[in-house]
Amino acid sequence: MFNGFYPQYDLEARIQHTKLDSWGDIPSARMNRVEEPSTSDFKSVMSGLVEGMNTSMNAPDNMLKDVMMGSENVDIHDVMTAMAKAELSVNIATTAVGKVIQAYDKIMQIQI
Repeated sequence: MFNGFYPQYDLEARIQHTKLDSWGDIPSARMNRVEEPSTSDFKSVMSGLVEGMNTSMNAPDNMLKDVMMGSENVDIHDVMTAMAKAELSVNIATTAVGKVIQAYDKIMQIQI
């Protein structure tokens, strides 16, 4: 049909570079990578997630205090972004807890 003609495209060169591409120490979001867990202990993983959530919940308050004190390093837009991140993390945590409870209920309903 094409008489042996197959177009040769350099697809990597045609990709438009965005903020998702890697620069510096930030890994590229476009690549599928396999990350090795740093620890296999469930307790330490969960406590790390809770500490991360606690940090994200306290960040808007700390930034707002800096803005009110007149710090030039923090912009009100940064405060609003931090508040949105904190709200999103609470929503994700609430949804995850709900799913875990639903799974537990389903497991408890299984008759042996």
